[in-house]
Amino acid sequence: MLAEDSTLLREGLVRLLVEEGHEVLAAVGDGVSLVRQVEAQPPDMVVVDLRMPPTHTDEGLRAALEIRERWPGVGVLVLSQHLERTYAAQLLTSSAERVGYLLKDRVAQVEEFLDALERIQAGGAAIDPEVVRQLVIRTTHGDPLARLTPRERGVLETLAQGHTNAAISEKLHISTSAVEKHLNSIFDKLELAHTTGYNRRILAVLRYLES
Repeated sequence: MLAEDSTLLREGLVRLLVEEGHEVLAAVGDGVSLVRQVEAQPPDMVVVDLRMPPTHTDEGLRAALEIRERWPGVGVLVLSQHLERTYAAQLLTSSAERVGYLLKDRVAQVEEFLDALERIQAGGAAIDPEVVRQLVIRTTHGDPLARLTPRERGVLETLAQGHTNAAISEKLHISTSAVEKHLNSIFDKLELAHTTGYNRRILAVLRYLES
């Protein structure tokens, strides 16, 4: 299901998804209508614009958070025109599973957009690389992230985009064992509790967003 107030973009997304073999159950122009549609027939995933009528502030985010609370099995991908760091953190703090946050420009890069949908559908997360890059730039020296080496920052940046260890290894041209070593160092430097590796991955991403 889609929620986007721009008719042109909404129809473009519908056409793209249908051409790629997806079934679009509904395409609406506001968050309230999206929630109603999900209530009537929960889909596998929703793609929702962050700012929609009537106030064009956070209607899409509020709809996304309600859907995640009421239907946790529904994947949620939020699209935003610009980086909204507080909103991104709020969305992922609710749960870092089956969730994504992409800038709208990413939709034009079809393969990356479809890859994000697949990662969310598989139970993971997909965070826009540009969002992550801007968060890295804004990191202050007083933040725990300042303890990381450049290589560890690169690993965490790729992790925050929702990639697996194997994908991180391929993207950064390092071995899988090196990825695991860097991740363990990251977890230690960020002082994350030694629970399960998956939980610590989520905590690391959230620490990244909240920095």
